[in-house]
Amino acid sequence: MQFVRFRNVVSVERPVKSLTRGRKRLDARNSRGVKTLTGRGGGAKQLLRLVDLGQQRLGVPATVKSIQYDPNRTAFIAHILFTNGAHAYVLAPEGLKAGDRIVAGPSTKIKPGNRLQLKNMPTGIVIHNVELTPGRGGQIARSAGTSVTLMGFDGGYALLKMPSGEIRRVLDKGFASIGMLSNPDHMNIRIAKAGRARMMGRRPTTRGKAKNPVDHPHGGGEGHTSIGLKQPKTRTGRPALGYKTRNRKKFSNKFIVKPRPKKRKK
Repeated sequence: MQFVRFRNVVSVERPVKSLTRGRKRLDARNSRGVKTLTGRGGGAKQLLRLVDLGQQRLGVPATVKSIQYDPNRTAFIAHILFTNGAHAYVLAPEGLKAGDRIVAGPSTKIKPGNRLQLKNMPTGIVIHNVELTPGRGGQIARSAGTSVTLMGFDGGYALLKMPSGEIRRVLDKGFASIGMLSNPDHMNIRIAKAGRARMMGRRPTTRGKAKNPVDHPHGGGEGHTSIGLKQPKTRTGRPALGYKTRNRKKFSNKFIVKPRPKKRKK
């Protein structure tokens, strides 16, 4: 189990009951109950942790009670207790540990776990859980080991460098948390056995070229036949693997100062 790998960091205590909800598995089905994706289903029961991504209790200090594992995300979460007695879950940055004190406010001390407005941060700092719309809660950099670099300011906007290399503008009135998110070794975890994948809700998948032509665009032929197409397609015939799906007329394109660099072909 993952607790064994990170037993010096992650607490094995039960989650806070008031901060959890039951989670129903949809198993890749739409509102009509029709399966829209193969290879999904089953898996272990999971409780949904209610993580506070906005942290609207401004100016109220909190103490980190424990760092916990969340089965619904790759980063760890921190169970914090505010001085007014309220409990909450927040995303845990790297280096945060039980006993530390954190606070959210427009302008606070630059310390991992603290949350403040972008306009009050120094340039070059590493941040996570960044708000795109002030007051809506963090939407950028929320997965394990990710972070965003504050490059500078320009006319009411903050210039952020994304993990992809893209540089975009975000309103400097929005809040962000200090530090890089925890569990950076998540990408190095080996599933190791099929049983663990099944516990995660992943079922066996069938190759497209092993199917009949009626079931998949890659189907048909004798033996190990190639797909017979210029580019791979999904089961429904849409282009796959490298096909750009972003709308060229998306309204937020104007906030992109520098697009992500193109990948070099091997």
